[in-house]
Amino acid sequence: MKVHFIVHEAFEAPGAYETWVETRGHKASYSRVYANQPLPADASHFDLLVVLGGPQDPATTLVQCPHFDAAAECRLIRQAITAGKAVVGVCLGSQLIGEALGVRFEHSPEKEIGRFPIRLTADGKANDKVAHFGEVLQVGHWHNDMPGLTADAKILATSEGCPRQIVEYSPLVYGFQCHMEFTAEVVELLIAASETELASLSDRRFVQQPDALRANEWGEMNQKLHGFLDRLVGEYQAR
Repeated sequence: MKVHFIVHEAFEAPGAYETWVETRGHKASYSRVYANQPLPADASHFDLLVVLGGPQDPATTLVQCPHFDAAAECRLIRQAITAGKAVVGVCLGSQLIGEALGVRFEHSPEKEIGRFPIRLTADGKANDKVAHFGEVLQVGHWHNDMPGLTADAKILATSEGCPRQIVEYSPLVYGFQCHMEFTAEVVELLIAASETELASLSDRRFVQQPDALRANEWGEMNQKLHGFLDRLVGEYQAR
């Protein structure tokens, strides 16, 4: 399997997605757009496209952030979906999938930063790629927005602070508003990039401060993510 990552910022690292690539013997390639690395010319260069998060949103312009071209990323996502590739979006990436499919992102009811539970919906419990998460799973969060929903989209998981945590757009296309890729190293990068913001959010009920963020355990969540990716690859190969 050839897996291509779009990485928007150095502190929004692939984490457990990258670990999965390495342990399964897949091949990884990268568009580190913050370092001005280009996007693939088309979807023929990969089997699975993973679009990671970032402080931007899909409405961010090139004037506001010269290294983030939302329109170009949406074109690549549409090409990948049309070509029958597997696509996973994380946070900003999940919102870009919705935008690529013609639906606008929205603000989440609550800002969530830290480790909080998600709960599978009836559609989630019936989905063979995420049913192994269990009814409730503690996962990572670092967001203020959420993806738009197409007519055919299914919400697989929700949280108290956000009603769209995992969305299935098709059997090969998934948006994760939550961050199941978090590791201690990834979280440390995010803390370093966000200390002023975190201090200003100390009164928010779904925002953990640095000491609490560092105390979280991410291993079970990472293993559940790896199980999802194994099942997604199985579906892709079967097609």
